[in-house]
Amino acid sequence: KILKPNLRRLLGAALLLTISFSAQAHHSHGNYDVRSYTHVEGTVIAVIWLNPHIWIHLETDEGETWALEGGSIQAVASSGGWAKGDINNGDRIAARCHALRDGANGCLLGFITPEGGEERVFD
Repeated sequence: KILKPNLRRLLGAALLLTISFSAQAHHSHGNYDVRSYTHVEGTVIAVIWLNPHIWIHLETDEGETWALEGGSIQAVASSGGWAKGDINNGDRIAARCHALRDGANGCLLGFITPEGGEERVFD
């Protein structure tokens, strides 16, 4: 009887650790065609600056809305030097990114060029 409660606690702790590590695991980018880049440009209509990924929603000149998936806050800051507030609603940007395989208006960001600026990593 003494081992049963301890065994339950041990198994419960192992289960919690497994769940917490699984929740932190990074997901696959298999839904994107990472073999080539596509180019999208337009006006930023939303910037969602949160982990695990920063999202930018863009309206193209043709009136299409695109969802651009960036890296984590830490990755974007360290690789491209980006900070919250560098891209805002109303800004014109160009993006070089990996398009969704299903042809929907979305992509995995690689690089962003602000209007009048130089291309920088956003991954």
